[in-house]
Amino acid sequence: MSACCNFGKESLTQYVDPTIGTGEHGHVFLGANVPFGLVQAGPTTGVHGWDHCSGYHADDTTIIGFAHMHLSGTGCGDLGDIALLPITSREDTHVDFSHSQETVRPGYYSVNLESPSVCVELSATQRAAIHRYTSNEPLIFRLDLAQGVHEDVSRVESDVIQTDPCTLSGYRISHSWANNQQVYFRMAFSRPVAMQKENRYVNILTADFSSEPLLVKVGISAVSEENAALNLEAEIPDWDFDSVANQALEAWEKELSRIKIKSKDRTVLRNFYTALYHTMTAPSVFCDVNGEYRGADGRVHTADGMIYTTLSLWDTYRTLHPLMTLIHPDKMEDLCRTMIAIFKEQGRLPIWHLMGCETDCMPGNSAIPVLGDMIVKGLITDRSLRESAYEAMKTSSMTELRSLDNLRADGFLATNKNHESVARALEYCIDDDAVYQVAKMLGREEDADYFYRFSRTYSKYFDSCNGFMRGIDDNGHFRTPFTPIKPMSDYTEGNAWQYTFLVPHDPEGLIGLFGRERFIQKLDSLFIVQGELGEEAPPDISGLIGQYAHGNEPSHHIIYLYDYAGEPRKAAPLLRQVMTQLYQDIPGGLCGNEDVGQMSAWYVMSALGLYQVSPCGGDIVFGSPMVDEAVLQVGEGREFRITVHNNCAGNIYVTRAALNGKTLENNRLTFKDIHSGGHLEFWMGK
Repeated sequence: MSACCNFGKESLTQYVDPTIGTGEHGHVFLGANVPFGLVQAGPTTGVHGWDHCSGYHADDTTIIGFAHMHLSGTGCGDLGDIALLPITSREDTHVDFSHSQETVRPGYYSVNLESPSVCVELSATQRAAIHRYTSNEPLIFRLDLAQGVHEDVSRVESDVIQTDPCTLSGYRISHSWANNQQVYFRMAFSRPVAMQKENRYVNILTADFSSEPLLVKVGISAVSEENAALNLEAEIPDWDFDSVANQALEAWEKELSRIKIKSKDRTVLRNFYTALYHTMTAPSVFCDVNGEYRGADGRVHTADGMIYTTLSLWDTYRTLHPLMTLIHPDKMEDLCRTMIAIFKEQGRLPIWHLMGCETDCMPGNSAIPVLGDMIVKGLITDRSLRESAYEAMKTSSMTELRSLDNLRADGFLATNKNHESVARALEYCIDDDAVYQVAKMLGREEDADYFYRFSRTYSKYFDSCNGFMRGIDDNGHFRTPFTPIKPMSDYTEGNAWQYTFLVPHDPEGLIGLFGRERFIQKLDSLFIVQGELGEEAPPDISGLIGQYAHGNEPSHHIIYLYDYAGEPRKAAPLLRQVMTQLYQDIPGGLCGNEDVGQMSAWYVMSALGLYQVSPCGGDIVFGSPMVDEAVLQVGEGREFRITVHNNCAGNIYVTRAALNGKTLENNRLTFKDIHSGGHLEFWMGK
């Protein structure tokens, strides 16, 4: 019998292991949150070093605070705001802990500490958190408003006041990766406390509470202390910790139920549902319960719908957002409005947006394919919203920032004038293809012709002699010397082997540059070639199979290019290798930093046997499904069912596929095929 995930009444949350990805270089958040919630309440075990981007690592044995906001899976660190810590004496700055004393499940975190002797429990709503402290001794709490992750501690403005015997109110403004991050809070205690300010810390003294636990409720806002109080009152009005934790668990159960799978392998179940859980950490709700939010212009605005933040677009445009179009179509218009709002506030679409701030991190304008994908799939039904989105896409593509002025003027990016020229150019080709598709859909023929031409300029960087994408100077000469294995300044977190295949929007055109047989030979070589990346190689280049780097996003579509070359049989063993070796249900089970759900989204889609290679409106090709059966909730009561016949470790190849009983002639579906609901069957063989 297959283990069954809630096809009956078995819970899905039991298969989620939030510790997966907290070790090695996964950088995953551990703590209590709800799907797409702003508040992520959890322990901060460290704030310095690349592996503390989330503030937590599985190798650590001390906690420096229980903070209310964290990042998950990023390659840069920030947040870690409003850190509360129970201590024994006023001089303590950390407490020791053991991972064996931690308990974590979706929406809940707890740890038993020895000194002080206290059980700490956390749960959360979208904009608030609740703590429960159970102890037999008096406690002091240290509220650290300076504490943050990475460089977030370097420039901080903060203050706190006691508004009544049980309530504190304050703010923390920091200037780091998010260059003007404003966090306001309201902190309520279940009984009176005494506050003493000491340098960067606030010590909160509590009486002996051996008779009953102490509860603490914290509301968060990016707008004001008053709004933080509104959020707290709206979302946690009572002092019922268990109710909040149960509601958080129910919220996760509901969202995880958007995909129900069966598998004989419980490792698949744990990896799948933990991955699906990670895909719903962000984007994060950013507006308050009254609709107010702090815009990219620093001003307070009122939202029409939900506004989101934590937009890791260079990572997530590849798989996370296409997955969201399938199982979260109800969120697309709010995400579209969010990006249009950011465009109006800062004059261009978001690049990597965090807490109302533009970080300008990573190459490309990756909001463009995300918006384009929503539009060409028909998920933005409001005509005026589509038009506004298109104008934002076009205007952002013509900005003078981020080398785009050089690209439009010269027709290419010269390596001697533009940093990371090849990476930027290839990303802009992907972006321009999305503008082209939307322009064509809206009848903007002149625009469509213009952006189509630019979307195909990737061929200018192709060296037909050695089959690599290479930097070219302003005279049109390929950069020398050239080393395809060692990362060079023409690429972003990668080398020529990986970036040669970064043409997901036009696989047929890329294959045409090589010729089919030579392309297959080059693709075969990618997974075989060995060589030292060199001491200067960034740690992001990880999860290597030959020169294929699954630990970083530019590689994520590459295995599926075999489908376009007519060789899906070569993709299947590689896909199974990645899913079984590079995703494991242990703390160090991810082969690279999780990147706000992108690594996990790849697993979710691939385990279903599906993948969208072209990020804007592309067909969904078949891979090698790991699940035995799946049911996807694709909107308005519609279901898309997948049945995998004869699936086992020896049968990794799709030998036949049928949609609604009709045998398919090729190995792909359209988005409409899935969004309309139906039944896809795979027959697996050797």
